[in-house]
Amino acid sequence: MAQQQQKTVAIIGAGAAGLMAAERLSDIRPYLEITLYDAMPSPARKILMAGKSGLNISHTIGLKNPDRFAKNYGDAADWMAPMLADFGTKQVVSWMEGLRQFTYTGSSGRIFPKVMKASPLLRALMHRLDGRGVKLVTRHRWKGWNEQDQLLFDTPDGEAAIKADATLLALGGPSWPRLGTDGAFLPVLADKGIAVSPYRPANCGFDVDWPEEFVQEWAGHPIKSVNLSFGDQTVQGDFVITRHGIEGGAVYALSAQLRDAIEENGEAMLQVDLRPHHGHDDLLAKINQPRGKQTLANHLRKSLHLRGVKSALLKACTDKAVMTDSNKLAATLKALPIRLVRPRPLEEAISTAGGVALSELNDGLMVKQKPGLFIAGEMLDWEAPTGGYLLTACLSQGYRAAGGIAKYTLI
Repeated sequence: MAQQQQKTVAIIGAGAAGLMAAERLSDIRPYLEITLYDAMPSPARKILMAGKSGLNISHTIGLKNPDRFAKNYGDAADWMAPMLADFGTKQVVSWMEGLRQFTYTGSSGRIFPKVMKASPLLRALMHRLDGRGVKLVTRHRWKGWNEQDQLLFDTPDGEAAIKADATLLALGGPSWPRLGTDGAFLPVLADKGIAVSPYRPANCGFDVDWPEEFVQEWAGHPIKSVNLSFGDQTVQGDFVITRHGIEGGAVYALSAQLRDAIEENGEAMLQVDLRPHHGHDDLLAKINQPRGKQTLANHLRKSLHLRGVKSALLKACTDKAVMTDSNKLAATLKALPIRLVRPRPLEEAISTAGGVALSELNDGLMVKQKPGLFIAGEMLDWEAPTGGYLLTACLSQGYRAAGGIAKYTLI
């Protein structure tokens, strides 16, 4: 036991994955010396930012149908499934309750702390970690290793070199870089022969070449209660017209497929059903009602309740040939095409795709070619939609990495 007490663990990145790893590791291996390093003056800034609008930590699908929950991770679903089985939605809720932070479930099935904010949960967790002897060191930005394989940090006092028996990198993805993560670590890992792929925006908005007069009047206005379709997927919800294009929950749900299509084809054609509760024939009948001397816009406003930003969007995305043909107009109301030309920049995205290849890690999330180095969280190459899937995955991976570190430090 005396020998075990001398072993040190460096967890770099005090976000969801890093904090959960410290939580579990300090519980199951209390004799380890665990230090949390973060580049910012305080921990968990991205979690706190997300919590400003309600900390969506998981989703009830994970309680009712764990297999369906795992499928939301796309190509990484099989990789995530065993980790979610160990620490998924049920365990996340129990963990929060153990910190006296009880949950609330919204009408959409999303799970939040009852207080809706992240700060009480974070304070309770940091108090627990402090009581277990976990040390937090801030303003330490990791930059790689020196020739002696020590961890190198930029600090307010200059460069620092630190030796650790095991290291967990949980640095996050480079979305929201003002909160501490810029992705500069990826070339450092690539130089070590670790397979990586460039970061790409996920859960992001898209650029549209709007007519200038449309943008001037309607930027910032929401399009509510519509269906968005791309390929074989349809999402019901809302989105927002922006100066550059579109953004919002319904767009984010399709963003991975839209982004990939743009990368392959140079554009993606999103279809919007402006009247999801009316069929084509019903719309056609209403369009063909006598309108007398009314303009078409007034006729559609009265017969279909199509007004404001929806009416303007229809006009901006169609030509006169459609507007003067009742059958084409009815079809367009059910599938209005919006041409997306590029995703919004990485720093505006809610999350990222790309990063360290999952194939580089063993089951304990240790890098196969560099024993003692573990990686978890958004800096790995996986992605998920909003709705609690992102946070649950990071917590689950942190939990798994802690188990891997515990096993490794027993050697």
